[in-house]
Amino acid sequence: MSTEAPNEIIHQSTRLKIMATLQASRSGEPLEFVQLKALTGVTDGNLGTHLTTLEKAGYITVEKDFVGRKPRTRIAITRAGRRAFESHVAYLRDTLDGMHPAD
Repeated sequence: MSTEAPNEIIHQSTRLKIMATLQASRSGEPLEFVQLKALTGVTDGNLGTHLTTLEKAGYITVEKDFVGRKPRTRIAITRAGRRAFESHVAYLRDTLDGMHPAD
């Protein structure tokens, strides 16, 4: 499953945090923007910019709706996003394994 090169979209540290957080949400339920912001420790603007990049790549979906009169943004990882993240993690593991040969 590993690749010979990192996934440049996911490799950026904030996007890697976002994808790892969404991947860890195995329930499949989307995370609300405020939850994802708190879990990743980034600003509103920074998170929004990275979410746009991930959405354009097809790795996440962003749903906007209202709860009463209050806007709500929910983010979920897509099937393609899970595959891309898993492939990137395999690349990182292969890289680390190559740095520490088995005895």
